[in-house]
Amino acid sequence: MVEYLVPTQFGEGEFVEKKSRFIGRLWPVESEAEALEKIQEMKKKHYDATHNCWAYVIQDGPVRFSDDGEPGGTAGMPMLQVLQREGLSNAVCVVTRYFGGILLGAGGLVRAYTKGAKIAVDAAGKSMKRVWTVLYLPCPYPFYERVKLEIAAFGGLVRQTDFGAE
Repeated sequence: MVEYLVPTQFGEGEFVEKKSRFIGRLWPVESEAEALEKIQEMKKKHYDATHNCWAYVIQDGPVRFSDDGEPGGTAGMPMLQVLQREGLSNAVCVVTRYFGGILLGAGGLVRAYTKGAKIAVDAAGKSMKRVWTVLYLPCPYPFYERVKLEIAAFGGLVRQTDFGAE
């Protein structure tokens, strides 16, 4: 059994920082293709935004981010760090910025994009996902109890037992 945290649902939050409007969004996804699809949807929806920065983490897959024109390391990486700090997998976050006319500086951008990702994570919530593997395990009857204990020791469950004749 494999366990990891995922967003419970779509989450969204918005705030204004020195006249710039930031909209943070987080989605649960199952693949890199689905993450890229969400990013493209936001770029189309907010085509007039100054920036649509993003980050995603896929369980047993790629981890990627983009600053989308913001100074290097001030948007995508801080957003990715929020996802990693929260322990999330199979998640894509997009923070949209509408520039308000006042430059925030590198530190201000890092704080703003971090906040945008964090409010989206908080709005989405977190859930534990468990991935199980179903096994068919024949064993002689005298070993049944021992095998059952070993399965339990590794967090497994015995769903069905058949004591048929061999």
